[in-house]
Amino acid sequence: MSLPAPDWTAQDILAYLRGIGTEESRLGMSRFGINTATALGVGNTDLRFLARKVKRDHQRSLALWDSGIREARLMAAFTGEPRKIAIEECRRWADDFDSWEVVDTVSDLFVETSFWRQLVEEFATDEREFVRRTAFAMLAWAAVHLKKEPDATFLSYLPLIEAHAGDGRNFVRKAVNWALRQIGKRSAGLHAPALVLAQKLASSNDKIERWIGKDAAKELSDARTLARITGRRNRQDNFPDA
Repeated sequence: MSLPAPDWTAQDILAYLRGIGTEESRLGMSRFGINTATALGVGNTDLRFLARKVKRDHQRSLALWDSGIREARLMAAFTGEPRKIAIEECRRWADDFDSWEVVDTVSDLFVETSFWRQLVEEFATDEREFVRRTAFAMLAWAAVHLKKEPDATFLSYLPLIEAHAGDGRNFVRKAVNWALRQIGKRSAGLHAPALVLAQKLASSNDKIERWIGKDAAKELSDARTLARITGRRNRQDNFPDA
């Protein structure tokens, strides 16, 4: 089998994936709650290697997505172009979400678009479990990766987190918790309000809110978390242009 090349088409990539997939790998995925209905059995290490070789291509990513194959859809996310994907295309992809793994990978692409905040707000109000998860997975990714985004953006999303903290569906509650923790760890300025919300939820009469709050408060109160946040603040004070 030839090595991946930058000019590979969607069909070339699909042929390559079919050639390296294994049943053992596919069965292993199910142990992590991954939907393997369309999986070829290719691990993410191999997918990321392939993505580095073929580079980004918007039209090819759309074709990969439309194949419906798990690995192809992950490749679509890895190699999509956030400046070219349209909001309607993002919504169409969201209509197909059926696995937390695909959601979280695509969320990383979506937060690089210019309209990511609109998607967060839309997806949070969607009643479908995996679409709503996308909103909070996007917030978690954005809190980590969007270094130039002002803290005020993330502060404004704490009420959204609180509003959906009672959603007991497994993949939603975990994403809500994830978003709260990542926002709280982003900066010293966000840590305090995120911890206040976590503690409020931890004292709720609702068991889902309590779980989210207790878990988030535990991490945000951890000495190692506090040390990282304090160290980051000190570096910023010493090198304000960093």
